[in-house]
Amino acid sequence: MAQNTEVVVIGGGYAGVMAANRLTQREDVTVTLINPRPVFVHRIRLHQAVGGSQDMIVGYREVLAKGVRLVVDTAARIDAAERSLVLAAGGTVGYDYLIYAVGSGSADPRVPGAAEFAYPIASLEEAQRLWSVLDAAPATAAVTVVGAGALGIETAAELAEAGRTVTLVCGEVLGPYLHPRVRRSIAKRLAKLGVTVLEGPDARVTAVTRDAVRLGGGRELPSGVTVWTAGFSVPDLAVRSGLSTDGLGRLLTDETLTSVDDVRIVAAGDSAAPSDLPLRMSCQAAGPLGAHAADTVLSRIAGEQPASIDVGFFGLCVSLGRRAATVQLASKDDTANRFSIRGRLAVKIKESSYKGLLKHLADEARKPGSHTWPFKDDKRRQLLEAKRAEQPATAERAA
Repeated sequence: MAQNTEVVVIGGGYAGVMAANRLTQREDVTVTLINPRPVFVHRIRLHQAVGGSQDMIVGYREVLAKGVRLVVDTAARIDAAERSLVLAAGGTVGYDYLIYAVGSGSADPRVPGAAEFAYPIASLEEAQRLWSVLDAAPATAAVTVVGAGALGIETAAELAEAGRTVTLVCGEVLGPYLHPRVRRSIAKRLAKLGVTVLEGPDARVTAVTRDAVRLGGGRELPSGVTVWTAGFSVPDLAVRSGLSTDGLGRLLTDETLTSVDDVRIVAAGDSAAPSDLPLRMSCQAAGPLGAHAADTVLSRIAGEQPASIDVGFFGLCVSLGRRAATVQLASKDDTANRFSIRGRLAVKIKESSYKGLLKHLADEARKPGSHTWPFKDDKRRQLLEAKRAEQPATAERAA
């Protein structure tokens, strides 16, 4: 009688759910998904929580294959030598293969007062806490959003559309990913909504107090509620478990997403750093990386050589309130170009992305192995070759 292969997936976000669903292709594979909460969080809707929306909370049975066992707990440590996980609530879970898909969250602000007085929004619990604070604050209270990536822009627009007085503090520039032409278009939309946008070297936050934000140029902004969206980090589980990581704490892997330390551990999503050249943290990359991580495990079970990743991008969708959006187009290597989609079509694309991400997961749950990704990055190989050519030279200089 054939023995079952036990595969454990840590993290129930886009990458983890996609991987878990895809693994159910084989009847002799038992899949366990470990996640700290009993519901799926549709993260790209978290900015809508500032208005009280609950659309980001989805039941796991809507997106997770029936054959996947869900364990609501947190992995406290990976014991690679014993092939087991130590759980925060006590006990251990053994595995034959492990998929590391712990995702990302708010970065440590490292700005005096920010941890005490600013409200991050990168997790469900953080977003719900912020909603409670905003609901209790006067409608006239000044709101400061720190950080001008997609999350900061979307949060500022959502708040302004709801009638709040909003200042968006960018640090250096509005939307660093954006092409200058597209950036100008988004700035106009934010201005139309009434958002004050602060850019340039003097727009760096140096301190946060209970009722103000201090900037590098010496300016102090009154702020009844300060929202912190500047940067993302990854959980330190891999670091605590003695596994090799990059500077941000993402698990270092080869191009098949296999850990450089252990062939039984495979990474996916925001917490993966293939060849120390990680892809942009995004739901856009999470699904394909989750699918590829599962394929790598399935290949190893079958005694086959796993393939290398080949994931390209199409751009970035930015919500600008409920009635406007911009789709920044990009080359497949994720370089933003001057082209964008605006107007009603952009709103439709953004709305379809909300539904489409859940549909991709549900489709994979129903028909494992069906998910495909049409965008391929034909420049990644060149980057890898350049990095490998640079390494011997760096080693020689060090010697």
